[in-house]
This record gives sequence, C-alpha cells and structure tokens, in this order.
Amino acid sequence: MSVDAILLAGGRGTRVGGAIKPLFEVNGSTLLASAVGAVRAGGAERAVVAAPVLAEGLDVRWVREDPPFGGPVAAIVAALEEVDADEVYVVACDLPTVDAAVALLSDPLPADADGACLDDGRPQWLIGRYRTAALRAVASTLPDRGRDASMRALLGRLTVLPVAVDPALTHDVDTWDDLRRARGGAMTEPRTLPPEALNEWSAALAERFGLAEGDIPISLVLDLARDVANGVARPAAPLSAFVAGLVAGRAGGSPADTEAAVAAVVEMARGWQDR
Repeated sequence: MSVDAILLAGGRGTRVGGAIKPLFEVNGSTLLASAVGAVRAGGAERAVVAAPVLAEGLDVRWVREDPPFGGPVAAIVAALEEVDADEVYVVACDLPTVDAAVALLSDPLPADADGACLDDGRPQWLIGRYRTAALRAVASTLPDRGRDASMRALLGRLTVLPVAVDPALTHDVDTWDDLRRARGGAMTEPRTLPPEALNEWSAALAERFGLAEGDIPISLVLDLARDVANGVARPAAPLSAFVAGLVAGRAGGSPADTEAAVAAVVEMARGWQDR
C-alpha cells in the first residue's frame, strides 16, 4: 500500500504576530523539516507542502491554494492534485512531537476505514492518515474548492478511526508560550509580537470601556474561535464570539454567564455538520 503526505504550512500565524511557525526551530530542526522527516520515516514516497516556498533544499513539492489563506481544507484540496499514492498522511507543520505522532499512523489503513487520526479526547484531524480516493470524493463536492470549509465538512462523512493518545502528544505550537514550552523554556525566536500583547490589548479595551480586570476571558474566546472554525467555518468564528458576548451580556454579564454562552455556542459548532 503506497502512501504520500500532505503537510500544511501556509497559515497566517495570527497568534504569533504573523511569524512563520513552520520555520520555528525546536530541538535543532524547524517544525517543517521535522514533519518532512517524520512522514518520510513513515513511508511517504512524496511529500507535498501546502505553502509558499519556505525553505530551499527540502525534497518536497510546493503547492498553494488559490486564493491563499483559504484554510486547511482548501490547502488539502489543492495538494491532493499532487498525490499519487493510495493513502496520504495529512499533518500540520506546528507539532513538536511529529515523529512520535506520525509513527502511530505508519501502518496501512484497515479495509473498513477511510482514515485514522490521533484522538486526545477530540479528533485531531490534522494528524491523520486517509485514503486518497475517499478524500478526493468528498473534496469534489465542496464549494469553492474547500475555501473556508471546516475539517468536519471534509472528514465528517468518512469512517475515521480514532487513535487514542495523551494530549501531550498533540500539543502544537500555536502561541509564543507554546514555543517556549516546546523549547524547554528557552526563547530565541525574534518576536514580531510579544506574548503579552493580547493581555495589553485586553487591558486597553477594559480601560477604554470601563470593564473590570478579568472581564475579558482571552483563552475562552480563543478556544471558542478555534472550535467554531473547525466545526463550522473560519468566518463563523468572529461572528460566534460576538453572539456569545451578546447572549452573555443579556443574561447578566457575569463570568458564569459568559462561560455558559460560550459552551452553548461550542456545542452547536461541534454538532453543526451532523444536523
């Protein structure tokens, strides 16, 4: 059974101020180079990187969704055109533990499955292995070549087996704090945005609008945005954050009201594709 790989490396890096996360170095190698090495070790004959050319000398093929920044589904749809193998790894290039993660997916898929992905309590679809034909079949039904589509729209109809893992194995580099932890506390990457920038912005908003310290739950809002982007579509994330705030305000505006509103929106998002 032949296998190729699609590596996703073309995101905006919004939470690190636009820095190029796949080029962050962890343990002496960039996250991108580590991902290439991991899928090669896992048997991938061809590695297709969905991103602008980020590094010369890598034995990969570069592709780009059109227009750029269309989200992971659009990137996968574009990269599938370069895949020849029966099965394909799909891996985001922001995972410090990529070697161990991909090793868990190195066996060919069982006959009754369309794919397998790591599951740390939630399916981690961007650390997975899938049947190429199954991905192409669903991709062909998506409007706009998958632009701004959720991963659930691409994979929700497929039989994807969960591979249970500890959450530590799937902890990606999404923020500067994540990068610091991945490096064992060391930070040598030049910062285009300091890690406390959101705290400073939050404090400025609170001062401007007369809010109390702690009234703006940054982590809660960012987690909501992530879940909605994955379950519905990326443009739905800011809209959903606004609605959650509106609902919480009308309920009284307490921290408990905010948590309840966010939980309700997240529950809707997680079940959106199954409606």
